[in-house]
Amino acid sequence: MFLQGLAYSAPRWRYTRWLAEPGRDVPAEIRAALVGSLFGTLSIFFGGILNTLMVATVITLHLRRPEFMVWLGFEAAICVLRIVVLFSARRAAREQRPTPTDWHIVLTLAWAASVGVGAYLSVTGGDWLSAAMACLSAAAMCGGICFRNYGAPRMTATMILLTLGPICVGALQAHEPLFLLTLLQLPLYVFSMTSASFRMNAMVVATMRSERENAHRARHDSLTGLLNRASLLSDIREASAQRMAAGRFLTLLYMDLDGFKPINDSYGHGSGDELLIRVGERLRGAVPGRGLVYRIGGDEFVIVLRNESEQSVQALAGDLLREVSTPYVLTTGHQARLGVSIGIAHVRPAGLTADDILHLADQALYRAKAQGKGQFQFATADD
Repeated sequence: MFLQGLAYSAPRWRYTRWLAEPGRDVPAEIRAALVGSLFGTLSIFFGGILNTLMVATVITLHLRRPEFMVWLGFEAAICVLRIVVLFSARRAAREQRPTPTDWHIVLTLAWAASVGVGAYLSVTGGDWLSAAMACLSAAAMCGGICFRNYGAPRMTATMILLTLGPICVGALQAHEPLFLLTLLQLPLYVFSMTSASFRMNAMVVATMRSERENAHRARHDSLTGLLNRASLLSDIREASAQRMAAGRFLTLLYMDLDGFKPINDSYGHGSGDELLIRVGERLRGAVPGRGLVYRIGGDEFVIVLRNESEQSVQALAGDLLREVSTPYVLTTGHQARLGVSIGIAHVRPAGLTADDILHLADQALYRAKAQGKGQFQFATADD
């Protein structure tokens, strides 16, 4: 689960899983980003810690009572543990080890509860200056709680209740009529902040869905769902960079369908689109877990393989000729027959650009079609 390239583990405990649940039908990739967000916004994290420690210290020095000294010690211990767990999680994420996400969530709740306990002690302590300072601090923390933990609205709601709930209890015990106003104010405030947290989460998830879909559309062909030309060029560049030092082979099988236009013209574009989808499915089925399939325009497809021998590539090309040419029964009831010509660039990519490699495969395809179609040709030095 990712934040700035760091992978964080999902919570494993039943209750922490429930707290971190972002909602129904949220894709795994977005769930990953939301869990990672719980470890982000460090300025708010350290700002909250600094604020609560300063408030606890000032009130304790002002009143010098044992219960406040215990509260200050508890607050300091929680803050130190949160910092230790946070940096431990970030280190584990960088090293791709399991992260203490459950403990991070539990300590976050403990910190919220500590803020609430301090506000309760201050309200029931009879010192109105301390009570005002503690309540103001608790209310101020709620904004940061909502903003920082938008990825887990249930956890946000629980933190707000732990932070502000004790103030309502303290108001009932303070024997000060003025404080009873908080019994009306705080429930409304808790409800509004909690609602805002759930709305923020919904907005973020919707935005992330949109970005995810846009990224998918940018890399994939809208008709067949295969990777597109932009993805092909990007992947060739990446593969070339990774394989140059090893001196291994990168293989492109550049395919052009034979006889597609007459079928498209005779049966209509709907049947033509169906045929392209069916061809894409057959190509994917021919290289499961072995290579990537691209549609780069019209009736042109490409398969990219890595570290294959020339013999295995030749065998695959033969299989593709047979597979693509097997008749197709369309939903209209028509039977369609296609052929395919294949140009193969089987190269060590050192010193070659993505366009160079694609050009080699294209020239080999040109020779395959010129020699009668329905066959494959390897690129040569002359290409």
